[in-house]
Amino acid sequence: MHKLAQELNKTIQSENNHVFEMLSGIGQQMYFPTEGILSQSAEAKSKANKYNATIGTAIEKGQPMHLKVLQDTLSAYDPADLYPYAPPAGKPALRKEWRKKMLLDNPTLHDKTFSNPIVTNALTHGLSIAADLFADAGDSLIIPDQNWENYDMVFGIRRGADILTYPLYDANGKFNASGLRDAILSKKEHGKAIVLLNFPNNPTGYTPNAEEGAAIVQAIVDGANAGINVVAITDDAYFSLFFEDSLHESLFGALANIHDRVLAVKIDGATKEEYMWGFRVGFITFGNKSEPLLKALEEKAIGIIRATISSGPHPSQTFLLKALQSPEFAVQRQEKFDIMKGRANKVKEVLENAKFADAWEYYPFNSGYFMCLKLKTVNADQLRLTALEKFGVGTIALSDTDLRVAFSCIEEEEIEELFDLIYAAVLAIEKAQSL
Repeated sequence: MHKLAQELNKTIQSENNHVFEMLSGIGQQMYFPTEGILSQSAEAKSKANKYNATIGTAIEKGQPMHLKVLQDTLSAYDPADLYPYAPPAGKPALRKEWRKKMLLDNPTLHDKTFSNPIVTNALTHGLSIAADLFADAGDSLIIPDQNWENYDMVFGIRRGADILTYPLYDANGKFNASGLRDAILSKKEHGKAIVLLNFPNNPTGYTPNAEEGAAIVQAIVDGANAGINVVAITDDAYFSLFFEDSLHESLFGALANIHDRVLAVKIDGATKEEYMWGFRVGFITFGNKSEPLLKALEEKAIGIIRATISSGPHPSQTFLLKALQSPEFAVQRQEKFDIMKGRANKVKEVLENAKFADAWEYYPFNSGYFMCLKLKTVNADQLRLTALEKFGVGTIALSDTDLRVAFSCIEEEEIEELFDLIYAAVLAIEKAQSL
């Protein structure tokens, strides 16, 4: 049990032991992550007066990046599209429109059978539904060692699943498909594995290429052929932000209908793709050959929604539907993509400077919002604090060596100075250590 959960439990016990006895096993293990990304971002928000590269949003000209087609129409709706409850599964027209978008973005899906997308309260809610449906105590969630910390909260603490990790990269800096395969096959005796694939990856910003993608699919099929039932979840939070020669489709298309022992589950949404973080609209979709089975899974997922949030917010679903149907949507989306790609390319250009070679190397990245530095001489959290306190720069320390930088929220022309200041913080630490 996490030490923060232990501290909370101790406080509750000392104040009123009866209340502590009311807590479920999940309740006893739950805690607010005051030592991770949330707390570091909060600290940076109050102190990062120069650049705050901690948050997973995109900033443009000092304001949250947004689509004009959304902002212009916030007051242009029929009250019927705003105030009544939305259906638990979401607005039918939005579900239909999102399915059309999925087929447009993922041509592989055209000959596959998959459910109608169900609206969730953004992606974490979709992951939570998947966890409720498929994760139990004793099951294993298989994720790479470079992963979003909330997976442990959703699948581990909430559902009691074990977290089994493998190195994200192999010796050649490519996706470690053999490590994934070994992790899946290690669950042969248990007979079940939950595999979660997150591309573009948070925190590294890496997406596999076609060859690596095929190896990932084969690793899952190998597990199925070994008699393991595999729930293959694709967390496509940063989908479409592919800047180089990587996969430009979700692996959901390749995994849907692929094997009787494989159930593909797609979690995606407008949160990152359409720069609508606060609107909280996501989707969960199942892939399987059997239409009756898909319908049953939809009913179970909708039941979970009804028993938890009842239904998602109606206004934000309406806003997204309006945007998807707008003739300006694709053009404006491309404009934002070009900005994000320019920032990613600028990061790579800046990091080619030889002066940084002794301080760090960087993990391969080609997509998404983030990239990670692998530090050579200083501790990542010490660097984070020094960059914050001395230079007003906020970053995220992920381990002793890894520092995450969210280039999504830094203007392209400011990226060089951002890394110069992080480097200056490294030099400051080295100087202090040499005294």
